[in-house]
Amino acid sequence: MVVVPEWENGVRLLLSAFLGGIIGYERQNRHKSAGLRTNILVCVGSCLIMIVSQRTGSQINANALADPSRIAAQVVSGIGFLGAGAILKEGVNIIGLTTAACIWVVAGVGLAVGIGYYSGAVITSVIVFIALKSLTYMDKLIKYHDNMIITITAQDESGQMARLYRCFLDNCISIRGMSVTELSHDMMKLRFIVYNENDLTNDEIIYRISKLKSVVSVEVS
Repeated sequence: MVVVPEWENGVRLLLSAFLGGIIGYERQNRHKSAGLRTNILVCVGSCLIMIVSQRTGSQINANALADPSRIAAQVVSGIGFLGAGAILKEGVNIIGLTTAACIWVVAGVGLAVGIGYYSGAVITSVIVFIALKSLTYMDKLIKYHDNMIITITAQDESGQMARLYRCFLDNCISIRGMSVTELSHDMMKLRFIVYNENDLTNDEIIYRISKLKSVVSVEVS
């Protein structure tokens, strides 16, 4: 096995940090849980593991019953712990899947750089960056097409969110996204992006939600 000089290993580590940073920048810019630092660390760490695997292989006798590639293989399974930590359930929505996938891909980029497959690492990083950027705009178009926004001001009390979810469910209103803003210690503003399956009028939606306990105001746009 060819022994890679130390300077090239250093270049590989720096390149992995740069490529991981490109993808991490996009995640950081969109305020995701795994941002610039996480992606750089994952990419550099996986690159280092691949270098260690490669160097270990060069020091093992060809007749020895050992497979140095198994060290790198553990990155693929081990990175799942980080990915699982990025996936969260927020109400009826699952968030963090894209971030988890990014962590997994970045680990692959680091492994590719670590083994010296530079072109594959660069091309993959460019593809991922372009996909994240371009598909974000497409996602927004799909997300807001034929959707409506319901803004609710209500008292922040136990069971309030459950009542709202039940109301949406009973009226065949599908929630596609939401955000919560605390107005004071006992008031909150909720913004729901929904799909109106039964084509209820805005007045009907406002009337049905307004009947709920502790709802102060409802706006539909």
